[in-house]
Amino acid sequence: MNNLRNKVQLIGNLGAEPEIITFENGSKLAKISLATNEIYRNAKGEKMENTHWHRLIAWGKQAEIFEAYVKKGQEIAVEGKLVSRSYETKEGDKKYTTEIQIQELLLLGNSK
Repeated sequence: MNNLRNKVQLIGNLGAEPEIITFENGSKLAKISLATNEIYRNAKGEKMENTHWHRLIAWGKQAEIFEAYVKKGQEIAVEGKLVSRSYETKEGDKKYTTEIQIQELLLLGNSK
């Protein structure tokens, strides 16, 4: 059961081209924006669609896969864990963010 404590699974489409950062030691980081769509019917029976945006990060070999093969609009499935961190802006403000650190990646389809 320990593997279920911090686990996220999503299927969605990339909202932008992956942002690839290459560090001095050659390791890579990919920052990805993923859209998931929820379709439901409201109280009047009308079909509604709600889009949720997720911030994803991938390191190493997975970042290289994003760089080489994944494009804006492409459908992917990911499994990962939630990671929270804080950072300071150029203006000195402290910001907090939660991202999904990808552990597994599956390319599902072509870009829309």
